Amino acid sequence: MSESATNTATKRPDFRNIDSASLVSYRWPLASLASGMHRVSGAILFFLMPFIIWMFDNSISSEISFQKFKAAFNVGMLGLPGFIWKLVALGVIWASLHHFSAGIRHLWMDTHHQHVSKDFGRQTAAVVLVVTLSLTLVLGAKLFGLY
Repeated sequence: MSESATNTATKRPDFRNIDSASLVSYRWPLASLASGMHRVSGAILFFLMPFIIWMFDNSISSEISFQKFKAAFNVGMLGLPGFIWKLVALGVIWASLHHFSAGIRHLWMDTHHQHVSKDFGRQTAAVVLVVTLSLTLVLGAKLFGLY
């Protein structure tokens, strides 16, 4: 190839990953937001598994352990007030609901991949986010004693 031909060739656009400065202003599509939150909710469930097991064990072992369980959410334990433990439980509730809902969405899309389109992905992501957040609000209101 001659040198004059390489000089006149147009430079191809250079696409790079999102840098940290534009990460705040980047507008995530709903499908990627739901998928990313599915991963985050799985990590939350994994790391809070000892807390989940503790809650389950103390809620069903005996009446005394159940009273201890209730006191942790009303009075507090380990130097933290009960409000903080309720927030942690609310995080577990959200993570469980979102991970289950988004998991069903992913399973549906994996098994029916011929019928999946970009619009379908956006719509199902919106459904997952709305259902998850609304159920979390309802159960959070119950957890904090609003009804």
